[in-house]
Amino acid sequence: MSDDSRATETVGRLRETFGTGRTRPLAWRRRQLHALRALLDEHAPDLTEALRADLGKSPVEAFTSELRFVTNEIDHALRHLDGWARPRRVSVPVSLRPARARTIREPLGVVLVISPWNYPVQLSLAPMVGALAAGNCVVLKPSELAPAVSAELARLLPRHLDTDAVAVVEGGVPETTDLLEQRFDHVFYTGNGTVGRVVMAAAARHLTPVTLELGGKCPVIVEPGADLAATARRIAWGKFLNAGQSCTAPDHVLAIGDTADALEGHLATAVRAMYGTDPAASPDYGRVVNERHFDRLAALLGDGRVVTGGDHDRAARYIAPTVLADVAPDAPVMREEIFGPILPILRMPDLDAAIAFVNARDKPLALYAFTSDERTRRRLLTETSSGALGFGLPNAHLTVPGLPFGGVGESGVGRYHGEYSFETFSHAKAVLDKPLSPDTMRVAYPPFTAIKERLIRRFA
Repeated sequence: MSDDSRATETVGRLRETFGTGRTRPLAWRRRQLHALRALLDEHAPDLTEALRADLGKSPVEAFTSELRFVTNEIDHALRHLDGWARPRRVSVPVSLRPARARTIREPLGVVLVISPWNYPVQLSLAPMVGALAAGNCVVLKPSELAPAVSAELARLLPRHLDTDAVAVVEGGVPETTDLLEQRFDHVFYTGNGTVGRVVMAAAARHLTPVTLELGGKCPVIVEPGADLAATARRIAWGKFLNAGQSCTAPDHVLAIGDTADALEGHLATAVRAMYGTDPAASPDYGRVVNERHFDRLAALLGDGRVVTGGDHDRAARYIAPTVLADVAPDAPVMREEIFGPILPILRMPDLDAAIAFVNARDKPLALYAFTSDERTRRRLLTETSSGALGFGLPNAHLTVPGLPFGGVGESGVGRYHGEYSFETFSHAKAVLDKPLSPDTMRVAYPPFTAIKERLIRRFA
């Protein structure tokens, strides 16, 4: 069977399942969510080892940023599923009364989730939680750049979930291309903007809605008056988690006024405290995913003065946690998302310059700020645009179930997490129920008399 016919068969089989109504009952949805949680509990060692093989992730990092992240998402969905799915009454205008109006949430159908390599468990399964909670069938395409995790997901998901409603398709660009030729009811893609445009163009042929979770260069603004030691620890944690391969990682620091010099030393201290004097030997520090990305990142190491780090080993896919100072705004490291363990520091004369710098570039997935000034906070809230705004801590907004996660402009289309995932993967159907008697609509029927016109003008 050719890849194209295999994709057609897979989607057709799931569409047939959806047509039976099997996935609509809340009981089925709960069973799938409980089964997915059992998978994560029972096979945590297998997935942890796969994450180590693909990305050098430590067991603790694998637990916190991948496995526990998804189980928290599942638990939140199970607690709130009844409320999310409940019809919601809507008030009816006087001109239509007596009548009742409500919205009901219905599943979309068969959805495609295309996941990336940097958080291959979290970013495969967290979108699936919302899709299953909403009552959909799901095709998952894991990243071929994380082959160990992809193989584990292909092995484990059919053991735990309804195989007539959930399918895993492994492979690379040809397999993804074949899937995108199919008609889905929603496509959810996490990755870069270049591929995001391809996904959106393919979906447009079928008028399929998309969610694009992309990325961008997430700035960190540091103002005088901030506790620079604590600031450095939090920036270093957010940046060098997963060896910097996070879409929400701090991409560069905009140090205002005289903060740059002091911040350099504090960042070097924070890196040593977290990963030791030889991060290559640290069990808690990850690796670059492959040689292609290593080569891309290594070429950026000369774009400024090295404050700390700079060491690298291609054979081990290792690049030390690196901080660069005296970086020019137009240096290669500032042209595209770094997506690796390199942190440039740029000097800004004042907040006006920092805001202008941010606004002159694509809207980021996240903007972070370390400041003790309430006026600065208000200005950043009102004078900048980003997918998220974090004060005092990078990355962590992802872990708040009640907050939407998504970008704006070049950093993404759509949102998810918690109830926002349920909304993304369902349709809010409008329902109006007006009795035939009494027929209060008579006033709206022609011919229009003077009395009818007065009533219409008053109540319509």
